[in-house]
Amino acid sequence: MATAYLLPIKTAAALFPLLALVLLLPTAVLLYRRHGVMSRGRTLSVYGFLYYSLTAFCMTIVPLPKQTADMCQRFAIVAHPQWMPGNTFRDIWKEADHKIGLNALVLQNPAVAGTLFNLLLLLPLGIFLRYHFVRSLRATALIGFTVSLFFELTQWTGVWGLYNCPYRLFDVDDLIVNTAGAMAGWLLAGPVARMLPTLETLDGRALAARPVPFGRRLTALVVDVAGYVLASVFAMAVMTFQSGTAPTWTPIAIFVAWFVLLPLATGTTPGKRLLLLKLVADDGGPLLPWRLTLRALLLGALAMPFLSGLFLAVVILLNEPYPSVLFTTVRDSGAQGAAAVLTALSPGQLLAVLVGFTLTVTCVRKTLRHPDRLAPHDRISGIRNATLPHSRAIRAARDARDSAGAAARDAARGAGDAARAARDATGAAGGVAGAARGVAGATGDAAGATRGTAGATRAARDAARAARDTAGATRAARDTARATGAARDTARATGAARDTARATGAARDTARATGADTQTAAQSPVQAAARPGDRAAPVAVAQDADDAPADADASGRPLATAATMATAATTGSAAEAQGSAADSR
Repeated sequence: MATAYLLPIKTAAALFPLLALVLLLPTAVLLYRRHGVMSRGRTLSVYGFLYYSLTAFCMTIVPLPKQTADMCQRFAIVAHPQWMPGNTFRDIWKEADHKIGLNALVLQNPAVAGTLFNLLLLLPLGIFLRYHFVRSLRATALIGFTVSLFFELTQWTGVWGLYNCPYRLFDVDDLIVNTAGAMAGWLLAGPVARMLPTLETLDGRALAARPVPFGRRLTALVVDVAGYVLASVFAMAVMTFQSGTAPTWTPIAIFVAWFVLLPLATGTTPGKRLLLLKLVADDGGPLLPWRLTLRALLLGALAMPFLSGLFLAVVILLNEPYPSVLFTTVRDSGAQGAAAVLTALSPGQLLAVLVGFTLTVTCVRKTLRHPDRLAPHDRISGIRNATLPHSRAIRAARDARDSAGAAARDAARGAGDAARAARDATGAAGGVAGAARGVAGATGDAAGATRGTAGATRAARDAARAARDTAGATRAARDTARATGAARDTARATGAARDTARATGAARDTARATGADTQTAAQSPVQAAARPGDRAAPVAVAQDADDAPADADASGRPLATAATMATAATTGSAAEAQGSAADSR
Protein backbone atom coordinates (compact mmCIF):
# COMPACT_ATOMS: atom_id res chain seq x y z
CA MET A 1 0.00 0.00 0.00
CA ALA A 2 2.78 2.46 0.89
CA THR A 3 4.63 1.68 -2.34
CA ALA A 4 1.49 2.40 -4.34
CA TYR A 5 1.39 5.95 -2.94
CA LEU A 6 5.15 6.61 -2.89
CA LEU A 7 5.59 5.91 -6.58
CA PRO A 8 3.25 8.74 -7.72
CA ILE A 9 5.06 11.13 -5.37
CA LYS A 10 8.47 10.16 -6.82
CA THR A 11 7.10 10.48 -10.33
CA ALA A 12 5.79 13.99 -9.60
CA ALA A 13 9.15 14.98 -8.10
CA ALA A 14 10.93 13.77 -11.26
CA LEU A 15 8.58 15.55 -13.66
CA PHE A 16 8.29 18.79 -11.71
CA PRO A 17 11.63 20.42 -12.72
CA LEU A 18 10.96 19.93 -16.41
CA LEU A 19 7.38 21.08 -16.02
CA ALA A 20 8.49 24.11 -14.00
CA LEU A 21 11.00 25.02 -16.70
CA VAL A 22 8.42 24.68 -19.44
CA LEU A 23 5.82 26.64 -17.49
CA LEU A 24 8.22 29.23 -16.14
CA LEU A 25 7.79 31.67 -18.98
CA PRO A 26 3.96 31.44 -19.22
CA THR A 27 3.69 31.62 -15.43
CA ALA A 28 5.95 34.66 -15.22
CA VAL A 29 4.05 36.42 -18.01
CA LEU A 30 0.73 35.69 -16.31
CA LEU A 31 1.86 36.86 -12.88
CA TYR A 32 3.57 40.01 -14.14
CA ARG A 33 0.61 40.98 -16.26
CA ARG A 34 -1.88 40.34 -13.49
CA HIS A 35 0.00 41.56 -10.41
CA GLY A 36 2.91 43.60 -11.78
CA VAL A 37 5.39 41.58 -9.72
CA MET A 38 6.41 38.00 -9.07
CA SER A 39 7.12 38.24 -5.36
CA ARG A 40 8.75 35.43 -3.43
CA GLY A 41 5.58 34.59 -1.56
CA ARG A 42 3.49 34.44 -4.71
CA THR A 43 6.19 32.52 -6.61
CA LEU A 44 6.42 29.98 -3.82
CA SER A 45 2.65 29.69 -3.69
CA VAL A 46 2.37 29.27 -7.48
CA TYR A 47 5.04 26.59 -7.74
CA GLY A 48 3.76 24.88 -4.62
CA PHE A 49 0.33 24.70 -6.20
CA LEU A 50 1.92 23.46 -9.44
CA TYR A 51 3.80 20.67 -7.64
CA TYR A 52 0.68 19.70 -5.66
CA SER A 53 -1.42 19.57 -8.85
CA LEU A 54 1.15 17.38 -10.58
CA THR A 55 1.33 15.07 -7.55
CA ALA A 56 -2.46 14.78 -7.28
CA PHE A 57 -2.70 13.94 -10.98
CA CYS A 58 0.04 11.32 -10.65
CA MET A 59 -1.86 9.84 -7.70
CA THR A 60 -4.75 9.34 -10.09
CA ILE A 61 -2.95 7.61 -12.97
CA VAL A 62 0.37 6.23 -11.64
CA PRO A 63 1.45 3.48 -11.75
CA LEU A 64 0.62 3.10 -15.40
CA PRO A 65 -0.05 -0.51 -16.41
CA LYS A 66 1.57 -2.19 -19.38
CA GLN A 67 -0.52 -2.22 -22.50
CA THR A 68 -1.23 -5.91 -23.25
CA ALA A 69 -3.76 -7.82 -25.29
CA ASP A 70 -5.58 -9.15 -22.23
CA MET A 71 -5.54 -5.84 -20.36
CA CYS A 72 -9.30 -5.34 -20.57
CA GLN A 73 -9.85 -8.85 -19.23
CA ARG A 74 -7.47 -8.26 -16.34
CA PHE A 75 -9.31 -5.03 -15.37
CA ALA A 76 -12.83 -6.16 -16.21
CA ILE A 77 -13.91 -5.61 -12.58
CA VAL A 78 -13.49 -1.84 -12.94
CA ALA A 79 -14.97 -1.55 -16.40
CA HIS A 80 -18.31 -0.20 -15.15
CA PRO A 81 -18.69 2.84 -12.85
CA GLN A 82 -19.94 2.44 -9.31
CA TRP A 83 -22.97 4.74 -8.93
CA MET A 84 -24.24 3.59 -5.50
CA PRO A 85 -23.39 6.12 -2.74
CA GLY A 86 -22.16 4.52 0.48
CA ASN A 87 -20.47 1.59 -1.20
CA THR A 88 -17.29 2.54 0.69
CA PHE A 89 -18.81 1.35 3.97
CA ARG A 90 -19.61 -2.01 2.40
CA ASP A 91 -15.99 -2.26 1.22
CA ILE A 92 -14.74 -1.43 4.72
CA TRP A 93 -16.98 -4.14 6.22
CA LYS A 94 -15.84 -6.63 3.59
CA GLU A 95 -12.13 -5.83 4.10
CA ALA A 96 -12.63 -6.31 7.86
CA ASP A 97 -13.92 -9.87 7.22
CA HIS A 98 -17.10 -8.88 9.07
CA LYS A 99 -15.15 -8.53 12.30
CA ILE A 100 -15.71 -5.74 14.79
CA GLY A 101 -12.52 -4.28 16.20
CA LEU A 102 -10.21 -1.30 15.94
CA ASN A 103 -7.57 -3.12 13.95
CA ALA A 104 -9.97 -4.91 11.63
CA LEU A 105 -12.25 -1.93 10.94
CA VAL A 106 -9.75 0.94 11.01
CA LEU A 107 -6.04 0.42 11.52
CA GLN A 108 -5.48 -2.55 9.22
CA ASN A 109 -8.34 -1.93 6.81
CA PRO A 110 -7.16 -0.98 3.28
CA ALA A 111 -10.58 0.46 2.40
CA VAL A 112 -10.26 2.93 5.30
CA ALA A 113 -6.75 3.89 4.14
CA GLY A 114 -8.01 4.41 0.59
CA THR A 115 -10.87 6.60 1.82
CA LEU A 116 -8.46 8.60 4.00
CA PHE A 117 -6.12 9.19 1.06
CA ASN A 118 -9.07 10.27 -1.07
CA LEU A 119 -9.98 12.74 1.67
CA LEU A 120 -6.41 14.08 1.83
CA LEU A 121 -6.05 14.19 -1.96
CA LEU A 122 -7.94 17.49 -2.41
CA LEU A 123 -7.41 18.91 1.07
CA PRO A 124 -4.42 21.04 -0.12
CA LEU A 125 -6.63 22.25 -2.98
CA GLY A 126 -9.02 23.80 -0.45
CA ILE A 127 -6.08 25.51 1.26
CA PHE A 128 -4.76 26.94 -2.01
CA LEU A 129 -8.23 28.03 -3.11
CA ARG A 130 -8.73 30.00 0.08
CA TYR A 131 -5.28 31.52 0.53
CA HIS A 132 -3.94 31.89 -3.00
CA PHE A 133 -7.09 32.29 -5.08
CA VAL A 134 -9.34 33.78 -2.33
CA ARG A 135 -12.38 31.64 -3.12
CA SER A 136 -15.46 31.06 -0.98
CA LEU A 137 -16.51 27.75 0.55
CA ARG A 138 -19.23 27.27 -2.05
CA ALA A 139 -16.78 27.91 -4.90
CA THR A 140 -14.28 25.57 -3.26
CA ALA A 141 -16.87 22.80 -3.07
CA LEU A 142 -17.76 23.31 -6.74
CA ILE A 143 -14.11 23.37 -7.86
CA GLY A 144 -13.28 20.35 -5.70
CA PHE A 145 -16.16 18.41 -7.21
CA THR A 146 -15.05 19.41 -10.73
CA VAL A 147 -11.43 18.35 -10.12
CA SER A 148 -12.55 15.06 -8.59
CA LEU A 149 -14.84 14.46 -11.56
CA PHE A 150 -11.90 15.13 -13.88
CA PHE A 151 -9.80 12.55 -12.03
CA GLU A 152 -12.59 9.96 -12.11
CA LEU A 153 -13.24 10.53 -15.81
CA THR A 154 -9.51 10.23 -16.49
CA GLN A 155 -9.57 6.83 -14.83
CA TRP A 156 -12.80 5.73 -16.52
CA THR A 157 -11.62 6.73 -20.02
CA GLY A 158 -8.23 4.96 -19.65
CA VAL A 159 -6.26 8.25 -19.36
CA TRP A 160 -8.40 9.83 -22.06
CA GLY A 161 -7.91 7.04 -24.59
CA LEU A 162 -4.29 6.19 -23.85
CA TYR A 163 -5.52 2.72 -22.89
CA ASN A 164 -8.30 0.78 -24.53
CA CYS A 165 -10.20 0.26 -21.28
CA PRO A 166 -10.16 1.71 -17.74
CA TYR A 167 -7.75 0.24 -15.24
CA ARG A 168 -9.17 2.09 -12.22
CA LEU A 169 -12.73 2.29 -10.90
CA PHE A 170 -14.99 5.26 -11.34
CA ASP A 171 -16.57 5.50 -7.86
CA VAL A 172 -19.21 8.04 -6.87
CA ASP A 173 -18.02 7.78 -3.26
CA ASP A 174 -14.66 9.15 -4.39
CA LEU A 175 -16.46 12.24 -5.71
CA ILE A 176 -18.12 12.74 -2.34
CA VAL A 177 -14.97 12.15 -0.29
CA ASN A 178 -12.75 14.29 -2.53
CA THR A 179 -15.22 17.19 -2.40
CA ALA A 180 -15.42 16.85 1.39
CA GLY A 181 -11.60 16.93 1.53
CA ALA A 182 -11.47 20.18 -0.44
CA MET A 183 -14.05 21.76 1.87
CA ALA A 184 -12.13 20.53 4.93
CA GLY A 185 -8.95 22.12 3.54
CA TRP A 186 -10.79 25.42 3.08
CA LEU A 187 -11.95 25.32 6.69
CA LEU A 188 -8.50 24.42 8.01
CA ALA A 189 -6.89 27.23 6.00
CA GLY A 190 -8.87 29.87 7.89
CA PRO A 191 -6.60 30.21 10.95
CA VAL A 192 -3.47 29.85 8.81
CA ALA A 193 -4.65 32.48 6.33
CA ARG A 194 -5.36 34.89 9.18
CA MET A 195 -1.83 34.46 10.56
CA LEU A 196 -0.06 34.83 7.21
CA PRO A 197 0.08 38.10 5.23
CA THR A 198 -2.02 38.19 2.10
CA LEU A 199 -0.31 37.77 -1.25
CA GLU A 200 -1.56 41.21 -2.31
CA THR A 201 0.26 42.69 0.67
CA LEU A 202 3.47 40.91 -0.32
CA ASP A 203 3.05 42.12 -3.91
CA GLY A 204 2.55 45.68 -2.72
CA ARG A 205 5.70 45.59 -0.62
CA ALA A 206 7.74 44.21 -3.53
CA LEU A 207 6.41 46.86 -5.93
CA ALA A 208 7.09 49.62 -3.41
CA ALA A 209 10.71 48.45 -3.14
CA ARG A 210 11.22 47.88 -6.91
CA PRO A 211 8.67 49.52 -9.23
CA VAL A 212 10.28 47.77 -12.24
CA PRO A 213 11.26 44.27 -11.06
CA PHE A 214 14.33 42.68 -12.58
CA GLY A 215 12.50 39.44 -13.26
CA ARG A 216 9.84 41.31 -15.22
CA ARG A 217 12.47 42.86 -17.48
CA LEU A 218 14.26 39.51 -17.86
CA THR A 219 11.00 37.80 -18.81
CA ALA A 220 10.32 40.51 -21.39
CA LEU A 221 13.82 39.99 -22.80
CA VAL A 222 13.27 36.23 -23.06
CA VAL A 223 10.01 36.81 -24.90
CA ASP A 224 11.70 39.27 -27.25
CA VAL A 225 14.56 36.89 -27.99
CA ALA A 226 12.16 34.00 -28.56
CA GLY A 227 10.03 36.15 -30.83
CA TYR A 228 13.07 37.40 -32.70
CA VAL A 229 14.36 33.83 -33.26
CA LEU A 230 10.98 32.57 -34.42
CA ALA A 231 10.54 35.56 -36.75
CA SER A 232 14.03 35.04 -38.18
CA VAL A 233 13.50 31.31 -38.73
CA PHE A 234 10.12 31.91 -40.32
CA ALA A 235 11.44 34.67 -42.62
CA MET A 236 14.40 32.61 -43.75
CA ALA A 237 12.19 29.57 -44.31
CA VAL A 238 9.79 31.60 -46.46
CA MET A 239 12.65 33.16 -48.48
CA THR A 240 14.31 29.80 -48.91
CA PHE A 241 11.05 28.26 -50.07
CA GLN A 242 10.45 31.07 -52.58
CA SER A 243 13.92 31.67 -53.99
CA GLY A 244 15.93 28.68 -52.81
CA THR A 245 18.25 30.76 -50.60
CA ALA A 246 17.84 33.32 -47.82
CA PRO A 247 20.03 36.44 -47.53
CA THR A 248 22.43 36.42 -44.62
CA TRP A 249 21.35 39.90 -43.61
CA THR A 250 17.80 38.73 -42.86
CA PRO A 251 18.43 38.05 -39.13
CA ILE A 252 20.22 41.43 -38.82
CA ALA A 253 17.34 43.26 -40.47
CA ILE A 254 14.82 41.54 -38.21
CA PHE A 255 16.98 42.36 -35.16
CA VAL A 256 17.08 46.06 -36.11
CA ALA A 257 13.36 46.10 -36.80
CA TRP A 258 12.55 44.28 -33.55
CA PHE A 259 14.82 46.18 -31.14
CA VAL A 260 15.21 49.59 -32.83
CA LEU A 261 12.42 50.45 -35.27
CA LEU A 262 9.50 49.11 -33.24
CA PRO A 263 10.58 50.92 -30.02
CA LEU A 264 11.14 54.09 -32.05
CA ALA A 265 7.60 53.88 -33.45
CA THR A 266 5.69 52.48 -30.45
CA GLY A 267 7.96 53.07 -27.46
CA THR A 268 8.28 49.38 -26.68
CA THR A 269 9.15 45.95 -28.07
CA PRO A 270 6.62 43.11 -28.41
CA GLY A 271 8.06 41.35 -25.36
CA LYS A 272 7.91 44.50 -23.25
CA ARG A 273 4.38 45.17 -24.48
CA LEU A 274 3.39 41.69 -23.32
CA LEU A 275 4.96 42.32 -19.90
CA LEU A 276 3.40 45.82 -19.72
CA LEU A 277 6.71 47.69 -19.99
CA LYS A 278 7.82 50.64 -22.08
CA LEU A 279 11.11 52.41 -22.85
CA VAL A 280 11.67 55.99 -21.67
CA ALA A 281 14.64 58.35 -21.88
CA ASP A 282 16.37 59.40 -18.67
CA ASP A 283 15.94 63.08 -19.53
CA GLY A 284 12.22 62.66 -20.29
CA GLY A 285 12.67 63.46 -23.95
CA PRO A 286 11.82 61.36 -27.02
CA LEU A 287 13.57 58.11 -27.86
CA LEU A 288 16.48 58.82 -30.23
CA PRO A 289 17.48 56.27 -32.91
CA TRP A 290 21.18 56.23 -31.99
CA ARG A 291 20.37 55.59 -28.31
CA LEU A 292 18.08 52.70 -29.24
CA THR A 293 20.74 51.26 -31.58
CA LEU A 294 23.44 51.49 -28.90
CA ARG A 295 21.16 49.83 -26.36
CA ALA A 296 20.26 46.98 -28.75
CA LEU A 297 23.92 46.27 -29.55
CA LEU A 298 24.92 46.19 -25.88
CA LEU A 299 21.96 43.97 -25.05
CA GLY A 300 22.81 41.55 -27.82
CA ALA A 301 26.44 41.31 -26.73
CA LEU A 302 25.61 40.73 -23.06
CA ALA A 303 22.53 38.54 -23.02
CA MET A 304 21.86 37.18 -26.47
CA PRO A 305 24.35 34.27 -26.46
CA PHE A 306 22.95 32.70 -23.30
CA LEU A 307 19.32 33.21 -24.20
CA SER A 308 19.88 32.01 -27.75
CA GLY A 309 21.70 28.91 -26.53
CA LEU A 310 18.97 28.24 -23.97
CA PHE A 311 16.29 28.58 -26.59
CA LEU A 312 18.24 26.28 -28.91
CA ALA A 313 18.51 23.70 -26.14
CA VAL A 314 14.76 23.79 -25.61
CA VAL A 315 14.18 23.29 -29.34
CA ILE A 316 16.54 20.31 -29.38
CA LEU A 317 14.84 18.76 -26.36
CA LEU A 318 11.47 19.03 -28.02
CA ASN A 319 12.81 17.16 -31.05
CA GLU A 320 14.26 14.34 -28.97
CA PRO A 321 12.29 11.11 -28.36
CA TYR A 322 12.46 11.76 -24.59
CA PRO A 323 8.92 13.21 -24.17
CA SER A 324 7.26 10.43 -26.19
CA VAL A 325 8.56 7.71 -23.88
CA LEU A 326 8.25 9.82 -20.74
CA PHE A 327 5.61 7.79 -18.93
CA THR A 328 7.33 4.50 -19.70
CA THR A 329 10.67 5.84 -18.48
CA VAL A 330 9.15 7.17 -15.30
CA ARG A 331 7.34 3.95 -14.67
CA ASP A 332 10.42 1.83 -15.19
CA SER A 333 13.30 3.77 -13.65
CA GLY A 334 12.06 7.17 -12.50
CA ALA A 335 13.44 10.50 -13.73
CA GLN A 336 16.31 10.59 -16.18
CA GLY A 337 17.65 13.75 -14.54
CA ALA A 338 19.71 16.58 -15.97
CA ALA A 339 22.04 14.20 -17.80
CA ALA A 340 19.33 13.54 -20.39
CA VAL A 341 19.21 17.25 -21.18
CA LEU A 342 22.98 17.71 -21.39
CA THR A 343 23.55 14.65 -23.59
CA ALA A 344 21.07 16.06 -26.10
CA LEU A 345 23.39 19.05 -26.81
CA SER A 346 26.56 19.06 -28.91
CA PRO A 347 29.88 20.40 -27.50
CA GLY A 348 29.56 23.59 -29.56
CA GLN A 349 26.08 24.21 -28.22
CA LEU A 350 27.22 23.57 -24.69
CA LEU A 351 30.12 26.03 -25.14
CA ALA A 352 27.78 28.70 -26.50
CA VAL A 353 25.48 28.20 -23.56
CA LEU A 354 28.40 28.38 -21.12
CA VAL A 355 29.82 31.60 -22.61
CA GLY A 356 26.44 33.18 -22.77
CA PHE A 357 25.74 32.12 -19.21
CA THR A 358 28.97 33.80 -18.04
CA LEU A 359 28.15 37.07 -19.78
CA THR A 360 24.60 36.99 -18.52
CA VAL A 361 25.69 36.33 -14.94
CA THR A 362 28.09 39.28 -15.14
CA CYS A 363 25.37 41.55 -16.46
CA VAL A 364 22.94 40.38 -13.80
CA ARG A 365 25.50 40.92 -11.05
CA LYS A 366 26.19 44.47 -12.14
CA THR A 367 22.47 45.14 -12.47
CA LEU A 368 21.63 43.87 -9.00
CA ARG A 369 24.45 45.87 -7.42
CA HIS A 370 23.17 49.13 -8.91
CA PRO A 371 20.98 51.17 -6.51
CA ASP A 372 18.22 51.56 -9.12
CA ARG A 373 18.69 48.08 -10.61
CA LEU A 374 19.81 49.55 -13.94
CA ALA A 375 21.59 47.21 -16.34
CA PRO A 376 24.81 48.28 -18.12
CA HIS A 377 23.00 48.79 -21.43
CA ASP A 378 20.43 50.98 -19.62
CA ARG A 379 23.06 53.23 -18.03
CA ILE A 380 25.18 53.61 -21.17
CA SER A 381 22.32 54.27 -23.60
CA GLY A 382 20.35 56.55 -21.26
CA ILE A 383 17.15 54.57 -21.84
CA ARG A 384 15.41 52.67 -19.09
CA ASN A 385 12.24 50.65 -18.56
CA ALA A 386 9.00 52.01 -17.13
CA THR A 387 5.89 50.09 -16.16
CA LEU A 388 2.38 50.23 -17.54
CA PRO A 389 -0.60 49.51 -15.22
CA HIS A 390 -1.06 45.79 -14.58
CA SER A 391 -4.40 44.01 -14.57
CA ARG A 392 -4.96 44.14 -10.82
CA ALA A 393 -4.22 47.86 -10.73
CA ILE A 394 -6.54 48.43 -13.68
CA ARG A 395 -9.22 46.35 -11.99
CA ALA A 396 -8.75 48.23 -8.74
CA ALA A 397 -8.96 51.55 -10.59
CA ARG A 398 -12.06 50.33 -12.42
CA ASP A 399 -13.62 49.22 -9.17
CA ALA A 400 -12.75 52.54 -7.61
CA ARG A 401 -14.18 54.30 -10.65
CA ASP A 402 -17.29 52.15 -10.49
CA SER A 403 -17.59 52.86 -6.80
CA ALA A 404 -17.11 56.55 -7.47
CA GLY A 405 -19.64 56.35 -10.30
CA ALA A 406 -22.07 54.49 -8.05
CA ALA A 407 -21.49 57.09 -5.36
CA ALA A 408 -21.97 59.84 -7.95
CA ARG A 409 -25.16 58.17 -9.18
CA ASP A 410 -26.37 57.84 -5.63
CA ALA A 411 -25.46 61.47 -5.06
CA ALA A 412 -27.26 62.42 -8.29
CA ARG A 413 -30.30 60.45 -7.20
CA GLY A 414 -30.05 62.12 -3.83
CA ALA A 415 -29.73 65.49 -5.55
CA GLY A 416 -32.76 64.64 -7.71
CA ASP A 417 -34.68 63.64 -4.62
CA ALA A 418 -33.51 66.84 -2.95
CA ALA A 419 -34.56 68.83 -6.04
CA ARG A 420 -37.96 67.16 -6.00
CA ALA A 421 -38.18 67.82 -2.30
CA ALA A 422 -37.16 71.43 -3.00
CA ARG A 423 -39.87 71.68 -5.68
CA ASP A 424 -42.35 70.20 -3.26
CA ALA A 425 -41.12 72.61 -0.62
CA THR A 426 -41.42 75.44 -3.15
CA GLY A 427 -44.97 74.39 -3.91
CA ALA A 428 -45.66 74.15 -0.21
CA ALA A 429 -44.03 77.56 0.22
CA GLY A 430 -46.30 78.86 -2.54
CA GLY A 431 -49.25 77.40 -0.69
CA VAL A 432 -47.95 78.93 2.50
CA ALA A 433 -47.47 82.23 0.65
CA GLY A 434 -51.06 82.02 -0.63
CA ALA A 435 -52.20 81.21 2.86
CA ALA A 436 -50.07 84.10 4.10
CA ARG A 437 -51.70 86.37 1.54
CA GLY A 438 -55.07 85.09 2.71
CA VAL A 439 -54.00 85.68 6.26
CA ALA A 440 -52.74 89.13 5.21
CA GLY A 441 -56.13 89.83 3.64
CA ALA A 442 -57.83 88.54 6.73
CA THR A 443 -55.42 90.65 8.74
CA GLY A 444 -56.33 93.67 6.60
CA ASP A 445 -60.00 92.91 7.13
CA ALA A 446 -59.30 92.46 10.80
CA ALA A 447 -57.35 95.71 10.75
CA GLY A 448 -60.29 97.40 9.04
CA ALA A 449 -62.60 95.85 11.57
CA THR A 450 -60.17 96.93 14.25
CA ARG A 451 -60.16 100.44 12.84
CA GLY A 452 -63.97 100.29 12.73
CA THR A 453 -63.93 98.95 16.24
CA ALA A 454 -61.53 101.73 17.20
CA GLY A 455 -63.90 104.23 15.61
CA ALA A 456 -66.78 102.61 17.38
CA THR A 457 -64.71 102.67 20.54
CA ARG A 458 -64.01 106.33 20.04
CA ALA A 459 -67.72 106.87 19.35
CA ALA A 460 -68.47 104.83 22.43
CA ARG A 461 -65.99 106.95 24.37
CA ASP A 462 -67.65 110.05 22.97
CA ALA A 463 -71.04 108.59 23.82
CA ALA A 464 -69.69 107.73 27.26
CA ARG A 465 -68.46 111.27 27.62
CA ALA A 466 -71.83 112.52 26.37
CA ALA A 467 -73.49 110.11 28.76
CA ARG A 468 -71.30 111.41 31.55
CA ASP A 469 -72.13 114.96 30.47
CA THR A 470 -75.78 113.97 30.31
CA ALA A 471 -75.47 112.37 33.70
CA GLY A 472 -73.85 115.58 34.95
CA ALA A 473 -76.62 117.59 33.31
CA THR A 474 -79.14 115.22 34.85
CA ARG A 475 -77.56 115.67 38.22
CA ALA A 476 -77.54 119.45 37.61
CA ALA A 477 -81.19 119.17 36.55
CA ARG A 478 -81.98 117.23 39.67
CA ASP A 479 -80.09 119.82 41.70
CA THR A 480 -81.99 122.54 39.79
CA ALA A 481 -85.20 120.67 40.40
CA ARG A 482 -84.40 120.48 44.04
CA ALA A 483 -83.42 124.18 43.95
CA THR A 484 -86.68 124.89 42.10
CA GLY A 485 -88.58 123.00 44.76
CA ALA A 486 -86.70 124.95 47.37
CA ALA A 487 -87.48 128.11 45.40
CA ARG A 488 -91.16 127.20 45.36
CA ASP A 489 -91.00 126.59 49.09
CA THR A 490 -89.15 129.87 49.42
CA ALA A 491 -91.69 131.57 47.23
CA ARG A 492 -94.47 130.18 49.39
CA ALA A 493 -92.51 131.33 52.42
CA THR A 494 -92.02 134.69 50.75
CA GLY A 495 -95.70 134.94 50.12
CA ALA A 496 -96.35 134.09 53.71
CA ALA A 497 -93.67 136.60 54.67
CA ARG A 498 -95.34 139.23 52.54
CA ASP A 499 -98.58 138.46 54.14
CA THR A 500 -96.87 138.66 57.50
CA ALA A 501 -95.21 141.92 56.46
CA ARG A 502 -98.54 143.34 55.42
CA ALA A 503 -99.93 142.14 58.66
CA THR A 504 -97.01 143.65 60.51
CA GLY A 505 -97.35 146.93 58.66
CA ALA A 506 -101.01 147.00 59.40
CA ALA A 507 -100.22 146.25 63.00
CA ARG A 508 -97.66 148.98 63.09
CA ASP A 509 -100.08 151.37 61.57
CA THR A 510 -102.69 150.29 64.05
CA ALA A 511 -100.23 150.73 66.85
CA ARG A 512 -99.36 154.15 65.77
CA ALA A 513 -102.94 155.06 65.20
CA THR A 514 -104.18 153.89 68.51
CA GLY A 515 -101.16 155.06 70.50
CA ALA A 516 -101.79 152.35 72.99
CA ASP A 517 -98.97 151.06 75.15
CA THR A 518 -96.99 148.10 74.23
CA GLN A 519 -98.79 145.71 76.51
CA THR A 520 -102.16 146.78 75.25
CA ALA A 521 -100.93 146.55 71.73
CA ALA A 522 -99.53 143.18 72.57
CA GLN A 523 -102.71 141.99 74.08
CA SER A 524 -104.78 143.39 71.28
CA PRO A 525 -103.09 141.20 68.74
CA VAL A 526 -103.44 138.25 71.02
CA GLN A 527 -106.96 138.88 71.43
CA ALA A 528 -107.31 139.69 67.81
CA ALA A 529 -105.61 136.45 67.02
CA ALA A 530 -107.81 134.65 69.38
CA ARG A 531 -110.77 135.80 67.58
CA PRO A 532 -111.87 133.71 64.88
CA GLY A 533 -111.64 135.08 61.40
CA ASP A 534 -108.54 137.18 61.99
CA ARG A 535 -105.57 136.36 59.66
CA ALA A 536 -102.73 137.53 61.96
CA ALA A 537 -102.34 138.45 65.57
CA PRO A 538 -100.81 141.87 66.31
CA VAL A 539 -97.30 141.90 67.71
CA ALA A 540 -96.40 144.03 70.63
CA VAL A 541 -93.44 146.40 70.14
CA ALA A 542 -91.03 147.05 73.00
CA GLN A 543 -90.60 150.64 74.08
CA ASP A 544 -87.24 150.30 75.71
CA ALA A 545 -84.14 148.46 74.69
CA ASP A 546 -83.63 147.05 78.13
CA ASP A 547 -87.15 145.89 78.13
CA ALA A 548 -86.91 144.42 74.62
CA PRO A 549 -89.13 141.49 74.15
CA ALA A 550 -87.87 138.04 73.53
CA ASP A 551 -89.23 138.17 70.00
CA ALA A 552 -86.68 140.81 68.95
CA ASP A 553 -83.17 140.31 67.47
CA ALA A 554 -79.98 141.92 68.65
CA SER A 555 -80.67 145.17 66.82
CA GLY A 556 -83.93 145.47 68.50
CA ARG A 557 -85.93 144.67 65.48
CA PRO A 558 -88.77 142.43 65.97
CA LEU A 559 -88.37 138.80 64.87
CA ALA A 560 -91.15 139.22 62.42
CA THR A 561 -89.20 141.92 60.65
CA ALA A 562 -86.03 139.77 60.65
CA ALA A 563 -88.01 136.88 59.25
CA THR A 564 -89.29 139.09 56.55
CA MET A 565 -85.79 140.12 55.58
CA ALA A 566 -84.55 136.50 55.60
CA THR A 567 -87.47 135.53 53.43
CA ALA A 568 -86.55 138.28 50.98
CA ALA A 569 -82.93 137.04 50.83
CA THR A 570 -84.12 133.50 50.31
CA THR A 571 -86.38 134.72 47.55
CA GLY A 572 -83.39 136.40 45.86
CA SER A 573 -81.36 133.21 46.07
CA ALA A 574 -84.20 131.22 44.65
CA ALA A 575 -84.47 133.67 41.79
CA GLU A 576 -80.79 133.31 41.06
CA ALA A 577 -81.09 129.50 41.19
CA GLN A 578 -83.97 129.60 38.74
CA GLY A 579 -81.82 131.76 36.44
CA SER A 580 -78.96 129.24 36.61
CA ALA A 581 -81.34 126.39 35.92
CA ALA A 582 -82.70 128.26 32.96
CA ASP A 583 -79.17 128.78 31.67
CA SER A 584 -78.40 125.03 32.12
CA ARG A 585 -81.51 124.10 30.17
